[in-house]
Amino acid sequence: RARIVFGSGNEQARLVFVGEGPGAEEDEQGLPFVGRAGQLLTQMIDGTAKKEGIPLQRKDVYICNVVKCRPPGNRTPQPDEMETCGQFLVRQLLAIRPKAICLLGATAVKALLDRKEGVTKLRGNWYRWREIPVMVTYHPSYLLRPYNQAAKREAWEDLKKVLHYVYD
Repeated sequence: RARIVFGSGNEQARLVFVGEGPGAEEDEQGLPFVGRAGQLLTQMIDGTAKKEGIPLQRKDVYICNVVKCRPPGNRTPQPDEMETCGQFLVRQLLAIRPKAICLLGATAVKALLDRKEGVTKLRGNWYRWREIPVMVTYHPSYLLRPYNQAAKREAWEDLKKVLHYVYD
């Protein structure tokens, strides 16, 4: 890794998005979700909020990852890495105390909910992490794959749910 990628956005945010870990561009810039997946996440947040009449942009939420350093070869974080970095994630979430958390992908689900089911089964439903409501949805990098068009619609529905819960 080149940098620790801690998080970005509003530290008093009512909504926090949690992803897996930094990729190459995130490692280079020191900010989460700035590559292609991050650009899609920004479009999803800004576009969905606008369509739903919610005055919200990416800068108004907080975005972070389970692990704060890019895993070698951009692989999925190992359990010991998730456990070590998870301590920082827990402190971040407890300091922010958002109204809701949106988990992006399987690694975030494993880290905070410790569930074995896949995102496809869990997505679109509410769960709890230390009394904070949690919505599960697909990671934006999954949505970038051309064969996942149906998942884009589902992710949009998930995001609508979480935005209305937090901001209505």
